[in-house]
Amino acid sequence: MRFSKPSRAGLLGLALGIACVLFLSMSAINGSYAQGAAAISAQAPPACVGNPDPKLAVLENCAPNSGDTALMLTSMALVLMMTIPGLGLFYGGMVRKKNVGDTVMTSFAITCLISILWLICTYSLAFRSGTPLIGGFDRAFLQGIVSDISKGIGNPNPLAPTIPETVYLCFQLTFAIITPALIAGAFAERMKFSAMLWFIGLWAILVYSPIAHWVWGPDGFLAAGNPDAWVKVLDFAGGTVVHVNSGVAGLMACLLLGKRKDTGPNHNMVLTFIGASLLWVGWFGFNAGSAVSAGMQAGMAMTVTHMATATAAFTWMLVEWMMRGKPTVVGICTGAVAGLVAITPASGFVGPVGSLCIGIAAGSFCYWGCTGLKHMLGYDDALDAFGVHAVGGAVGALLTGVFAVEQYGGTAGLIEGNPVQLLNQIEGLVIVFVYDAVVSLIILKVVDIFIGLRVSEEVEREGLDLALHGETVH
Repeated sequence: MRFSKPSRAGLLGLALGIACVLFLSMSAINGSYAQGAAAISAQAPPACVGNPDPKLAVLENCAPNSGDTALMLTSMALVLMMTIPGLGLFYGGMVRKKNVGDTVMTSFAITCLISILWLICTYSLAFRSGTPLIGGFDRAFLQGIVSDISKGIGNPNPLAPTIPETVYLCFQLTFAIITPALIAGAFAERMKFSAMLWFIGLWAILVYSPIAHWVWGPDGFLAAGNPDAWVKVLDFAGGTVVHVNSGVAGLMACLLLGKRKDTGPNHNMVLTFIGASLLWVGWFGFNAGSAVSAGMQAGMAMTVTHMATATAAFTWMLVEWMMRGKPTVVGICTGAVAGLVAITPASGFVGPVGSLCIGIAAGSFCYWGCTGLKHMLGYDDALDAFGVHAVGGAVGALLTGVFAVEQYGGTAGLIEGNPVQLLNQIEGLVIVFVYDAVVSLIILKVVDIFIGLRVSEEVEREGLDLALHGETVH
């Protein structure tokens, strides 16, 4: 697609149009903010009043806890690092040299796109009260967020009562960023960049936001913290919301796109090693930060995250060594990511022994998912988004229902005599899998009809970097 050089009059008109839209948006937001501020000053409760039921908690004019806030600021930065540069390098090292630029560009562009959508509506849809199926629009354009810096008070999200809402929404934004970025591993080296942007944007609104609300929202129908939930699913940091969700969408994408015309060896295993290492470090923010408090649960989440990851990486290495005769750098790095994925839903609920078992299962099952399962079903999951994230997320979610310890996370699992929790985990996985698969296929088909999903054979043969972005790696 080629564009003619814009005229000065056209650029001026575009600038005036953007200025007009921003002015009207800010006018609406300021009006809503003023009304909200007036209501707050009229009630002015002296401090936060905690209540196990978030619908009954008074959370206005609260002074945030400095320790919790510091933890969450650090965790937010760590999780953002997982996508840029972590995931970009991890995926970039596994594609061929002619597609490296498109691969890292995809992670960076998704970070920007999802951040804009988060501001406009997706944060409000995912993490504000509404219905059991979707949140409301009271935080559209992030309106109504109270932050009185001079007095040190604000109105937190009920899901994170001890930190400013600005910090909480940025932390959750990093989860919303990495989830669709993971999908890109499935369709690497063959999807149009424009089609990718449309698919990811629509998917963030129609799939990620509802599922995040179901499992984590204050009134979601799968949320373990919602007293009125229909099914209480344990997902501490995103086994279902992030990994199963992204893996299933990736599978739908690679099925609809079809196989690559040709494949080749990994471009640079050192880039993959660096990316995996950044993911491992950043995942402490991912899992420990999901406690949303600098306390004992965050400490246990950090401990089990590390142990499960080390165990899964070592298990993958041993399995690969036995099956193929040689242990590889890419293999042990992929095993580490599999362990990180599998411990994610369990990290706030299991202890060290549970993490050891989850690590062994992740290293074994994800190796099978990336080799045996993929060859058996014949799909071209380029960078094993489904084999690592959907399989690993499902393994972790199921074993959460087995190894959950009431003393650590407040809910007992199968081993402690609560088989119902395992059934809840199964039911939650099935619901997310079916919804995600159906809606992702619909979005992909619509995008394919209007702009096409796949690059031409000539572009695929020559490489996406030069054809789509006009630059190459030397």
